Amino acid sequence: MHQSKVVDHAALLAEVGQWARELGFSQIGVAGVDLASAEAGLLAWLAEGFHGSMAYMEAHGLKRARPAELVPGTVSVITARMDYLPRGTPPGWQAVEFDRLRRPEAATVSLYARGRDYHKVMRQRLQKLADRMAERLGPFGHRVFTDSAPVLEAELASRSGQGWRGKHTLVLHREAGSMFFLGEIYLDLALPPSAPESAHCGSCSACLQACPTGAIVAPHRLDARRCISYLTIEHAGPIPPELRPLMGNRIYGCDDCQLACPWNKYAQRASLPDFDARAPLTDPPLLTLWAWSEADFLRYTEGSPIRRIGHERWRRNLAVAMGNALRAGPQPAMEQALREALAAASPLLAEHIEWALRQGGPDAGSRNP
Repeated sequence: MHQSKVVDHAALLAEVGQWARELGFSQIGVAGVDLASAEAGLLAWLAEGFHGSMAYMEAHGLKRARPAELVPGTVSVITARMDYLPRGTPPGWQAVEFDRLRRPEAATVSLYARGRDYHKVMRQRLQKLADRMAERLGPFGHRVFTDSAPVLEAELASRSGQGWRGKHTLVLHREAGSMFFLGEIYLDLALPPSAPESAHCGSCSACLQACPTGAIVAPHRLDARRCISYLTIEHAGPIPPELRPLMGNRIYGCDDCQLACPWNKYAQRASLPDFDARAPLTDPPLLTLWAWSEADFLRYTEGSPIRRIGHERWRRNLAVAMGNALRAGPQPAMEQALREALAAASPLLAEHIEWALRQGGPDAGSRNP
């Protein structure tokens, strides 16, 4: 454990906060490693099967709540948040997003995924922050994480003053809403924990009411198996047919619970250009994205978090959205494009295309592959 010299913790954390802002972070905090009080909730969530097919959640079990088991020697955790709303986000952006959700022929990609993959941005900058600390203190044991290991990120963030857990389970900050990423540095340096922030949701239930699939089954309880973010990103197989009509035109992730949250009127724009929206993902028609070959998909999603789901899952999601558009009204070009793709489609994709065609009317999906 690194305690070779006396460290003025207050001065060090003031410096680390300054370095963090220079690197594009909005805030840092410090959490202890005793998360025992979170273990019962984690086990109950797993027991309910709310993690769906994310088997790694169960495989890691309580290691998520035990930082010193994940990285031996860890005695404190620096948490960092980074705002991600694209720099050019207009005032009233929630209304813009809700408007797109009402346009069946448009495609909706979650705001966080329209720019560069945050895993890369956050990890590189957290490592730079740790390097700056090592220059100041000498070598110390550490490891950086951002959504990349069995880490209870929201728990650590809320314990370290980054905000409180909203009823949608995301962390909320009074001056930044919830539109930010979280990252951590596990370290063998004992630092005093930051003061946690009290909760400010009150009797508001906007997020529960806004969820298209009812995935927020109770305040602070999310059934991932019903969550559109999980279904479009984490889930590899067929999307349950009963949930498909509820997905609308959401093809990668879902922001509805955040769009409805009153605290997001305070959401901050990113300080980094990395999260600027890429042109093909700002307001694309479903048909334009459906026309992408696999090579197009790989080219347009290079450096993007979207690339990890692969072309087949991308088209599976698009097929569901196109089916929902066909239900909303005649879309001859869309129907033709779906039919033309059927012969070459994998079994997974073909099943979703056939479902989509059936949404257009009693005869729309009658042609067998």
